[in-house]
Amino acid sequence: MNYETRLYMVLYPNASLIASQYDPDRFAQHYTSGSSRHYTGKVVFAEVDPAYRHEYFDIENILKEIRPHDDGRPKATKFISSYRVLEHVDLSAIGNLHLSTQEGHCIDLQRGEFDVEHRETVRIYAEIEPMHMLVMSKLNPGDFGAYITDPGNPKSAPKQFYTQLNIDLDEFLEEFEHNPFKPSPVSSLHPSTIRDAFVELMSKPDKTSKGLALDSNFDNISYRLLKHGFTFAAKGESVFYPLPNHREIEARNLKFWRTM
Repeated sequence: MNYETRLYMVLYPNASLIASQYDPDRFAQHYTSGSSRHYTGKVVFAEVDPAYRHEYFDIENILKEIRPHDDGRPKATKFISSYRVLEHVDLSAIGNLHLSTQEGHCIDLQRGEFDVEHRETVRIYAEIEPMHMLVMSKLNPGDFGAYITDPGNPKSAPKQFYTQLNIDLDEFLEEFEHNPFKPSPVSSLHPSTIRDAFVELMSKPDKTSKGLALDSNFDNISYRLLKHGFTFAAKGESVFYPLPNHREIEARNLKFWRTM
């Protein structure tokens, strides 16, 4: 039986370029529960144009090894690279983005336009790949992408994949001021860490960003806590994948919505 061979770029939990004869839904299920290398947690991956080639990857030769098993089952995964993958994939070659819950329920996101909201003074971003810090910043999502891919910035990368958390910092800090036992909107951060970073940013006009944690711990951030969607950024360009509202997600995939 002939199966379509696809290229997937896994962005979380690890960074890898993989050839597979699975469709995205089955690939997500295999990654979360169908493999002997069992992994418990969410998975984020993107389709890559099967015709894409880069001298960094030995795609052509590896694709020759992709064939069904003797019993007719499709080939699940064949790793092409597990190092500096996003850096060597052109943004133009990236197709749909797929989000999977730890149960393997999956939805796909398509490219879209980003409508920048200027009312927010400070935002919190979760870097996912290759850097994976939690960062508080005065920059809007587009400017933040330019900042973390600027070669002149010592805390930058050639390309970066990230998302913004849906946290009203003004409201949270006002409530925290009156209730010191108020839980943090980010489980991995103490509320005082958020407060102190906010105070520091607002007291230094020239400072645009402040690290909150060395690891964004993205697996413990619910998809429900994300604000707009996901962004791929490179120097001078970016690609945005809007996240549907919760009602749309429920209509598209009830199982995903229940576990997101």
